[in-house]
Amino acid sequence: SIFTVLILTLLVLLTVATFLWNLLVLATILRVKAFHRVPHNLVASTAVSDVLVAALVMPLSLVKELSAGRRWRLGRELCLVWVCFDVLCCTASIWNVTAIALDRYWSITRQLQYTLLARRRISNVMIALTWLLSAAISLAPLLGWGETYSPEQERCQLSQDPSYTIVSTGGAFYLPLCVVLFVYWKIYKASKFHMGGGRRNAVAPLPQAAQVKEASKEPQMVFTARRAAITFQTDGETWREPKEKKAALMVGILIGVFVLCWIPFFVTELISPLCSCNIPPVWKSIFLWLGYSNSFFNPLIYTAFNKNYNNAFKNFFVKQR
Repeated sequence: SIFTVLILTLLVLLTVATFLWNLLVLATILRVKAFHRVPHNLVASTAVSDVLVAALVMPLSLVKELSAGRRWRLGRELCLVWVCFDVLCCTASIWNVTAIALDRYWSITRQLQYTLLARRRISNVMIALTWLLSAAISLAPLLGWGETYSPEQERCQLSQDPSYTIVSTGGAFYLPLCVVLFVYWKIYKASKFHMGGGRRNAVAPLPQAAQVKEASKEPQMVFTARRAAITFQTDGETWREPKEKKAALMVGILIGVFVLCWIPFFVTELISPLCSCNIPPVWKSIFLWLGYSNSFFNPLIYTAFNKNYNNAFKNFFVKQR
């Protein structure tokens, strides 16, 4: 039908756009020396996972959608490879988003302690843990924890073993979901406190850029005339306007899109094996591709809030021409 053709065309365009957009982000980070530092290594790690989703996972999912009855006709070996990369790349993408949210939170509220050296070390540790955890969850079915392929029904899907379902969905989504919601709540709480009208602040004009040497117990506000920036300080936390407010907005949008894209899939993925519910295949496909679309939105969000990326994109295309 025409509707089916339109849907498949949309999925093909989504796959191609996700691959090209994330590839552009990676190429820009590699070519621009200013991006060879934190937090761009976290952005690069996210782009790598999203490129792999578009290159290795989404095409095979599209082949499955094209088959009659959404059956898997590519054999057991390719089924195992597809499921393994599906879990690996999607889990890594989710945890990379969590790492970006944590990095922004610490850079906003712990500017004194979260130095460039500490930020580099912590970001490298988060990237390593992200890929190790993702590999552990994805390789478990290959080691015998549940079955992903059914030759009789020609079905290829995630392991439906209840214990694996709980561990995999918890480690791949529900744990990072709790982390990002906690981070957003803390950022919202800090912004509401520091930007609210009920704070008790001391105002001191400084001839040079504000440099907070140590945090006092009472909230303080330091006004910088040179850059018209305001730094709030309380209990070792600092909050600077307007740069940090923009970063907080980016984190909020990143988390909101992440939750909207993935929560339908992981709710049904957790409920289905535990209650033996029969969810229509069309809804499973909708929820799955909605989760895949998060890999398309990620680079749009964290580059839209950074003018350096926009300028780098323009310079990149000018040089190519």
